[in-house]
Amino acid sequence: MAEGAMDSPPQMPELPARARVSALTTGDGRGAGRPSWLKRRLAGMAPLLVLVALCILLGILSPSFFSFRNLVWGVANQAAIPLILAMGATFVILMGSIDLSIEGILCVGAMIVALLCANDTNTNNFGWLGPLFALLACTALGLVSGLVHVGLRIPSFMATLGMWFVGLGIGTVILGGTAVRVLDPRVRAMAFLRIGYFPMAVWVAAAVFVLALLIERRTRFGRYVYAIGGGEDIAKLSGVPVARTRILAFTLAGFFTGIAAVLASAQLGQANTTIADGRLFMTITAVVVGGTALTGGWGGVVNSLVGTLTVVVLANGMVLLGISPYVHETVQGLMIIAAVALSVRRGARLVIK
Repeated sequence: MAEGAMDSPPQMPELPARARVSALTTGDGRGAGRPSWLKRRLAGMAPLLVLVALCILLGILSPSFFSFRNLVWGVANQAAIPLILAMGATFVILMGSIDLSIEGILCVGAMIVALLCANDTNTNNFGWLGPLFALLACTALGLVSGLVHVGLRIPSFMATLGMWFVGLGIGTVILGGTAVRVLDPRVRAMAFLRIGYFPMAVWVAAAVFVLALLIERRTRFGRYVYAIGGGEDIAKLSGVPVARTRILAFTLAGFFTGIAAVLASAQLGQANTTIADGRLFMTITAVVVGGTALTGGWGGVVNSLVGTLTVVVLANGMVLLGISPYVHETVQGLMIIAAVALSVRRGARLVIK
């Protein structure tokens, strides 16, 4: 099973004797029968090697691929929103759960930005309070997803699927099927204003990645997420607050989705009910292709960075080569099937909690 693209995941909290014995005898990949260090390192580096090989191939087939303009606007800028969404989804998937509410929550966030900032529908002009309220609303929706999942003991894919449609329903009722244009120049500048050689969206995505990496590597919450993904029963025996950690992970995913919603409304210059179409599939594809296992416990935000770049680079390359957009979705589907097939242990059941 693939590990992080660069480093091994943080260590699990110290386990009591009973839990340590269980970890060594269950064959969950953390005890006896574990692959050699070299094999694990090669498996962990595989997504990065695929990305490098893909870039080299596209550079040969299309010389414009390595042009500075294409790398900045065609790759880095296009990867900003998918990367932010992938950061939130990574923590959920590391627990062995799934978050399907991305498109619904992003729709709500973008709608709030459009309606509270200067727009062509009403007289509101709250400036930066619009993005702030959008961020708070998306975080709250993520919290609700976590509470429903944990409090009612509903599988995560059902709880978040319901939240997906709740978000889309709210957007449809309020927008009435119309699009609201964002006229606030400060919000629009978030998408296209350059800082140095890169658009602000790229810097925002980079900051989110660093934040997610710090949460994963330097906080107790990050260690708890890995512990739950490696074995929830073992995590409980070692004193991990499983319920609280799960709720916090979904809340964090909602927070990152809120940031993506602000950038999406700024880039598109408007909000409508279709603004998030396709975001869910691309997010899950990026996380899994990067090497984070759907079974939980392995991978991380560095993997998701590599996976996001792989998906975006592939899409960008197909555009440069003049390949039909309909083929893009087919290729993405094949990518996620192959990634899941390679990451799931044979003989182990894939259970989404």
